[in-house]
Amino acid sequence: MCGIWALFGSDECLSVQCTSAMKIAHRGPDAFRFENVNGFTSCCFGFHRLAIVDQLYGMQPLRVKKFPYLFLCYNGEIYNHKRLRDHFEFDYQTHMDGEILLHLYDRFGVEKMATLLDGVFAFILLDVANRKVFLGRDTYGVRPMFKLLTDDGFLAVCSEAKGLTQITHSMSEPVKITPFPPGHFEIFDLQPNGKVKSVKMDRFHCCTDEPKHAVYDSAEALGKGFALETVKANIRILFENAVRKRLMAHRRIGCLLSGGLDSSLVAATLVKLAKEQELQYPIQTFSIGACDSPDAIAARKVAAHIDSEHHEVNFTPEEGIKALEEVIVHLESYDITTVRASVGMYLVSKFIRKTTDSVVIFSGEGSDELTQGYIYFHKAPSPKAAAEDSVRLMKELYMFDVLRADRTTAAHGLELRVPFLDHRFSAYFLSLPPEMRVPKDGVEKHLLRESFKGLNLIPDEILWRRKEAFSDGMTSAKKSWYAILQDHIESEVNDSQLEKAAKLYPHNTPTTKEGYYYRQVFEKHYPGRSDWISHYWMPRWIKATDPSARTLSIYKPDKDQ
Repeated sequence: MCGIWALFGSDECLSVQCTSAMKIAHRGPDAFRFENVNGFTSCCFGFHRLAIVDQLYGMQPLRVKKFPYLFLCYNGEIYNHKRLRDHFEFDYQTHMDGEILLHLYDRFGVEKMATLLDGVFAFILLDVANRKVFLGRDTYGVRPMFKLLTDDGFLAVCSEAKGLTQITHSMSEPVKITPFPPGHFEIFDLQPNGKVKSVKMDRFHCCTDEPKHAVYDSAEALGKGFALETVKANIRILFENAVRKRLMAHRRIGCLLSGGLDSSLVAATLVKLAKEQELQYPIQTFSIGACDSPDAIAARKVAAHIDSEHHEVNFTPEEGIKALEEVIVHLESYDITTVRASVGMYLVSKFIRKTTDSVVIFSGEGSDELTQGYIYFHKAPSPKAAAEDSVRLMKELYMFDVLRADRTTAAHGLELRVPFLDHRFSAYFLSLPPEMRVPKDGVEKHLLRESFKGLNLIPDEILWRRKEAFSDGMTSAKKSWYAILQDHIESEVNDSQLEKAAKLYPHNTPTTKEGYYYRQVFEKHYPGRSDWISHYWMPRWIKATDPSARTLSIYKPDKDQ
């Protein structure tokens, strides 16, 4: 996890512009570098480092003697960098996983380079010899990147939009700041004055396609065909492989554990593989919630079962409400379900940073979208419709759950790892017949649960625990977090304000006081930037006026809640 920032063709003094780079300092608390580009005085890089791999050569922009004309600034982890290095017999100068980008670019060009990277990344690559600038972002946008491009060719790039909002440019009108699309790369020509011209933007990987780097993977061979036992075995092989490759770190590894199916599978597999690899410390797991919350109770059971060093963060409604504004500022979003779920994740990340030495944090994001875990999938009109919606959700992760997971952890200098969004695992799951992936016997994620049945990896009651939204499960079943928030906001927003919402906020007009309040806070810090999200996250195929699972007519809590 790092913060990357770069300018190409700045008309303003760089010493003034670089103050904007400090707005993402939280992403890399270990070191900071600001570097001009020789020969291009209007171009520069800013980099905030969180040291995970190669303590000596990890500063960026990364440059090596073999390619003195290349400058690389990237945020991410490339899990297959050693396999690619050995396969192509590249001569490495550092131990940095990112060095592989320089060698692959030199050998194959930027598009093939991007297709061969097994990992999560956002990169800015400058080639001064060929006068090119390249941008790229991983398939699901697990690592964030925003860009600002003016009509006269000034380009600014940053991990978070907040590092671009105060950038000075020569345009008289405000310039759009846009999230860089996941799974894409862009090529710019670099002019002698440092300004750029976009010449190509293209997709290098779609989540439904098997990734090109699969041929270099270390996972055992998969069974052929769609027989149930074969599929279940393949799911186990690929999931375990996804967790194993993410153990790459020189810093302590921990895991968020809500007590739901997804985080429990991740935590249990992580503990198992950590023992196999003889890590010199116990895996710490972390949960947050009121002491009687369903999540806290379930997480205790899982932690006892897998024998992790478990930490519970007690969460009070007052603490959550107090954190709302700073959470929205970090998120750069006003989406209702994103804000609700982010508060708990933000507070547990704050606890991890303050009281432990775990820095690399595993989590269960992506599973609900991939395996049809949201309870509205019970109402899908057909398996085909459910499969299509699953792909839609995967493509939109960068605006919702992946955004939440990145910003709430990065706010406290932690690095997130999400095995369910492994390229091979997710592409395989999405390739299965739609009929296999739908809820079955009234249980969502049935195929995933079935795949781990009888292994005693996690307790059976957790393996078959019903879906509970993180923002709901961390509070008592008697009163949900969303209800607590709505009660608080009732006195903050009056009826006449809500009536004027359409005029004040024509894009994504809030229809509730809660939505209005979040938007108000967002606009205070990021005025006129509401197009950073295209729509609110809401359930489909059911008349829903609220994104919380507990508000849906088909919600059925577990019997013991």
